[in-house]
Amino acid sequence: MQDTSNLYENDFFAWTQEQARLIKEQAFNKLDLVHLFDEVEDMGNRHADGLESSLTVLLMHLLKWEYQPNMQSKSWQLSIKEQRRAIAKCFKKMPSLKTKLPDLFIEAYEDAIYQAEKETGLDESTFPKKCKWSIEQTLNDDFLP
Repeated sequence: MQDTSNLYENDFFAWTQEQARLIKEQAFNKLDLVHLFDEVEDMGNRHADGLESSLTVLLMHLLKWEYQPNMQSKSWQLSIKEQRRAIAKCFKKMPSLKTKLPDLFIEAYEDAIYQAEKETGLDESTFPKKCKWSIEQTLNDDFLP
């Protein structure tokens, strides 16, 4: 067996393989539980971060759609559709992430305002401080502001 005392810091891939081997062999007393806990928790957080990222892009395009009607394009429409599909897939694979949706939605909207300001050149004050669309509207395939 390999010495795992510094493996986590020095060779993360080797550490993962060693942890997998120990689990397979049911050598639970030899697991690096501190780092294993951190990594399992981080895996879940990465999925929540991905959901928030998709929400941000979706909300940004909806803001652009509403506040720059003369710039509306098929590519914006496709991006809106793509993000809604990604979010739906995420919920299908991980339904418990829906419990995080209200908080993630608020965070994503704040980021979407910043992104929309950057991409449109419109002032931040153009956009409402709070999202005027419900989560249900935002995720509805037929909704465009």
